[in-house]
Amino acid sequence: MFLDYFALGLLVFVVLVLFYGIIAIHDIPYEIAKHRDHPHQDAIHVAGWVSLFTLHAIWPFLWIWATLYRSERGWGFIQRQEALERRETVLEDRETELERQVAELRSELAQLKAEFQRSQGGD
Repeated sequence: MFLDYFALGLLVFVVLVLFYGIIAIHDIPYEIAKHRDHPHQDAIHVAGWVSLFTLHAIWPFLWIWATLYRSERGWGFIQRQEALERRETVLEDRETELERQVAELRSELAQLKAEFQRSQGGD
């Protein structure tokens, strides 16, 4: 009789531990997102609860989604951002050079117009 109650208690204990374990596991991506100050924390949390109904089929994708973002580097596109900044600097330098050339051409044009008017007026 004692072993029946012990087995029943052990069975209830195991079911509760498994239930709590599944609930705790589904929340890991949300905890990662919260720790990393992820901009989509709430969406990851809700998707984690939805993953309970899909038997955690989408859970690995939530893990990936949560780990992709870091507050110090964003989504990890630093190299691309640096390349864009370098390109922007080059374009700004080129713009400055072109503005200088346009100013020179305008002054040359003004000189040529003045010479042309003098030559037309002198004839």
